[in-house]
Parts: sequence; C-alpha cells; structure tokens
Amino acid sequence: MEDLTEICAPGVTCEDRMVGVAEDVTLRVLTFSPPADIGNPSVLFVAGWISQITAWQTVLKELTKDFRVVYVETREKISSRVLGNGEYSVTAIGNDLVNLVEQLGFSPERYIIFGSSLGATAIVDCYPALMRKPLALILVSPNAEFRVPRIWLFVVTLFYPPLYALIRPTVKWYLKNFRLDVRTDQEQYLKYSKALDAADPWKLKKALLSVSKYEIWDRLEFLNSPTLLVGASKDVFHEPENLRKMASKIRNAVTIDLETNKRTHSEHVVQEMRAFLARISAGSDIAGQRIQGQ
Repeated sequence: MEDLTEICAPGVTCEDRMVGVAEDVTLRVLTFSPPADIGNPSVLFVAGWISQITAWQTVLKELTKDFRVVYVETREKISSRVLGNGEYSVTAIGNDLVNLVEQLGFSPERYIIFGSSLGATAIVDCYPALMRKPLALILVSPNAEFRVPRIWLFVVTLFYPPLYALIRPTVKWYLKNFRLDVRTDQEQYLKYSKALDAADPWKLKKALLSVSKYEIWDRLEFLNSPTLLVGASKDVFHEPENLRKMASKIRNAVTIDLETNKRTHSEHVVQEMRAFLARISAGSDIAGQRIQGQ
C-alpha cells in the first residue's frame, strides 16, 4: 500500500475508502484535502487504464496544495471489487463516475473533472448522463479509439489469465518497439511497465476485449462545459492527430501541447489548468483556441 503522504502536498489530510458505485462494483476512492479551503472547486481525478497513482505523484503534489482532490481508481484496476461477470467497457466505467458524482454530492459547477487516457475517454462518454455538470473538464490525451491489432485480440481471446506472467514480457516488447517513442520519453515506457506488472490479468483481459471496438467520435458534440484538451505531440501511443480531430468537434475547448507524456504528468499540466480556470473565471472566450505549452 502506498504512503499517501508521499503523493500529496505537505499538510494535506488523506482518506482512503471503498465506495460502492453499482450493485456488484466497489471502487477505491482517495480524498486529499488541503489544510485551508480557499474556495477552489473540488477535482474529481480519473486516471488512465490500469494507471497507478504513483504515476501522478508530481501532479498530485502540486494540485493538492490548494485543491481538494477526489482520486478514483476505476473498475479495471486491481483495487476494485467486482462481483460476478462485471463489464469493463468505457460506458460501464463512465456509469461508475456518474454514480460517484451523485453519491459524493458534488455541487453543479463547483467541481472539475480531470481525466487521462481511458479515464478521459470515460468522462466524455458519461458526460450527457451527469445530472450535476462540472465547472470544467481537463482531458489529458483522451483515447478516441483503441487500436488493438487483430493478432493481439486473437491472443487475448484465447489467453488464460493465470499464465499472464508468460505473455507480459512480449506485451512490453511490443509497446517499446511499436507503440512508444522510448528515445523521446523513456519514462513513459517504465511507467507502463510498472502498471502492467501490477495489473489484474482477469480484469485486463476483459477490459481489453471490451474497449477494442470503442470510438468516441459521436460523443464529443454533447460536451458543453469548458474543456481543456491537453495533448503531447511526441506521445505517439495516444495518437496526437486524433486529439486535433477531437478538438474540432468540441464547441468550447482550448487545446494545449505539452509535447511529451512526461510533461503531461508533471506540474506543468497543473499550471495550465490554473491558467485555464482563471480565464473561465474572467469570462474569456476560449472556444477553439490553441496554446503552446510553456
């Protein structure tokens, strides 16, 4: 178990609990409360597919200085309790978020949803169902679709999860040589390797098969909240061209390029979030703008 005090700013109060979001699903929810409430909106934080909280340590240390953060570990992660033959689709993950927003009593337009990768995709998917709309969305490298080669789908379909340790090195090799630019961002590969090492193979198999045919394109038109799209032009895994296409379909969005996955997981993304919220507070028109990250 992580030492939560190492993941947040000094003086922050940490709460770690399990919350039921469906009849058969219970999720780990961590709440980080800063020592003083200065009136900032709360942040519902939804990390990417099988992502570990330690991958977001730098972001959380900066964010929790003055934001209350509710960090949810989605159902495909090893910490969740899923009874029976639970689903692991994008829609199922999104429905969990809708239920969590209601249960935790977030006030309309007094909270932000911050999501990355699959977490960001699930936020987009479930947005129309949110009864309490957020003040803003911060979407870091959302997946527009999940490009899984047919050969991998065949292997995963036939694969017996208890033998996961045998196939894991091949998965890492594939990522390193075909899906990631390790010369530009070696840290991204190391981070994904740790996530694969810690993943639940039964959930991993079901989740991969569930998301393999998903596409986000018909969901983007429903986003009404101000949206900051954070991309990384050198992060080929998340297909930067898709982010530009997504931006063209969201009516009230600002896009920013932080170039690498490492920078999207750094204090830079929090700085850009603060600047974005300041522009919303000032009533600035943000639609369609693009900003080069500093």
